[in-house]
Amino acid sequence: MDNIIEARELQIERKHFYVELRENDRGKFLRITEEAHGRRNSIIVPSTGVDDFTATIAEVLTNGSEPA
Repeated sequence: MDNIIEARELQIERKHFYVELRENDRGKFLRITEEAHGRRNSIIVPSTGVDDFTATIAEVLTNGSEPA
């Protein structure tokens, strides 16, 4: 069973996002769930990869805002 350490909810347009830091017997992980039109999709990032994951998102956003 998972224990929720910290959780936040965010609504953007018609989508709801749930960002949760959880822990189970295998360790800590980040779960990001998107709910839209009655459907849910989740991704799970092990805590060992959260820094790389957020750095990659920042890099994509930075590079995407630069003129081609």
